[in-house]
Amino acid sequence: MSQKLKVGIVGGTGMVGQRFVQLLDQHPWFEVTAIAASAGSAGKTYVESVQNRWKLDTPIPEAVKNIVVQDASKVEEVASGVDFVFCAVDMPKKEIQALEEAYAKTGTPVVSNNSAHRWTPDVPMVIPEINPDHLEVIEAQRKRLGTTTGFIAVKPNCSIQSYVPALHALREFNPTTVVASTYQAISGAGKNFTDWPDMLDNVIPYIGGEEEKSEQEPLRIWGSVENGEVVKASSPHITTQCIRVPVTDGHLATVFVKFDNKPSKEDILARWSEFQGRPQELGLPSAPKQFITYFEEENRPQTKLDRDIEKGMGVSVGRLREDSLYDFKFVGLSHNTLRGAAGGAVLIAELLKAEGYIQAK
Repeated sequence: MSQKLKVGIVGGTGMVGQRFVQLLDQHPWFEVTAIAASAGSAGKTYVESVQNRWKLDTPIPEAVKNIVVQDASKVEEVASGVDFVFCAVDMPKKEIQALEEAYAKTGTPVVSNNSAHRWTPDVPMVIPEINPDHLEVIEAQRKRLGTTTGFIAVKPNCSIQSYVPALHALREFNPTTVVASTYQAISGAGKNFTDWPDMLDNVIPYIGGEEEKSEQEPLRIWGSVENGEVVKASSPHITTQCIRVPVTDGHLATVFVKFDNKPSKEDILARWSEFQGRPQELGLPSAPKQFITYFEEENRPQTKLDRDIEKGMGVSVGRLREDSLYDFKFVGLSHNTLRGAAGGAVLIAELLKAEGYIQAK
């Protein structure tokens, strides 16, 4: 690519916004040219706005330090200087919905890390390896919003990345019932141990709203586009428990599954090993070469050892075995702030660019 697309990060001072800044540093296709946040941060340089609350273990990239933070509510002003935006704001749902639609109506594509539009019928919620075909709903969304180039695309909840890819690779065997428990890192709440000392030596068996998301969002991912809307799938039936555990990054899931057409263990391992999606076919910059990696060791995957596989964009599975009540059980792991948050959104943007949905203004 001879010229990089100009990117804005709306909500660029929070933890996910910081991760966007980190991932986009030296990106081969995209360049951060605008950062927007609340009115309280507006007018400061980026380094001034985050230097006392930078949460990542790498330094603030030099290329963004002196970008002057803009007021995210001044939509036209922010949108005028970019080709598309990532959105990672911390606001009430209806306010996020209105803000993202306002950006889209300026003709600016919005790739959102937020949950606000995940169930808007004409907004695609995408795991690029699984349902890239849902991007076709963008045409109907553009008509509704009255724009020829703007739209909103969203990333699903971070918790489902640890088990949905593994199940998707087995869809030919028709999984009918899934029981999943997720053990989720504190960064999923936008915190570290300095922010949240009560999590040290502690487990909290509740994360607000997470179980509903973990049970329902996979069905939308596996749904179909009909008459300009995404219609969710009717199966499998999924029930979950979501638990906060004292680790920095990485969501781990234990999964039990019944199939209509039970595969062998060898069938499952072959499907996981062979699975590739559109990002791998296109060779997208952030795409893992091996999307699903299986560990033969009985004590893997481990959060600390394996969350960074494929630069945090791969999914790890292990402990596959037959079960006495269900057909099979296994353990899955994904990096929640890379594959599950900012990294997943960057991969969506790469897919949108490669498929012609995002272009220079």
